[in-house]
Amino acid sequence: MEVFSTFLKRVVDGGFMSGCKVKGRNEEGVQISHLLFADDTLVFCQDSQDHLIYLSWLLMWSEAVSELRINLEKTELIPIGRVENINDIALKFGCRVGSLPSTYLGLPLGAPFKSILVWDGVEERFRKRLAMWKRQYLSKGGRATLIRSTLPNLPIYFMSLLRLPSLVR
Repeated sequence: MEVFSTFLKRVVDGGFMSGCKVKGRNEEGVQISHLLFADDTLVFCQDSQDHLIYLSWLLMWSEAVSELRINLEKTELIPIGRVENINDIALKFGCRVGSLPSTYLGLPLGAPFKSILVWDGVEERFRKRLAMWKRQYLSKGGRATLIRSTLPNLPIYFMSLLRLPSLVR
């Protein structure tokens, strides 16, 4: 992943591709071309044919250098705004077309961050894990330990990145 990240930085610095500008508290903002976490990658680029050709070359070079194969069947192109010929581009790339809202590392992408619906995923994960642990042969103490050590981390992870919505009564 480090090799791919270095390749991508050089291509962006050379002006062949561009990411997106994210503005924070200061008006200057930060240019982001990609995000990496373990073997998950999120690449931001324009919908131009040239940018996608450079990206496909980068993927090919990364495969050659790292001797790892990129699984394009798990890859999605997620258009933001109106992108013409997205299905043709995805077909050439060998991947599928996704849409927002989507999830990345378990967090919702493209969902309204103030919405209560964003938190439904946390509740659903609680239910699934509790049901799974109920089926296992665990003592009450073992189950209680598992619940205390695992379940509080789900909302904490969400709260580290998303603001809690205000409830209107």
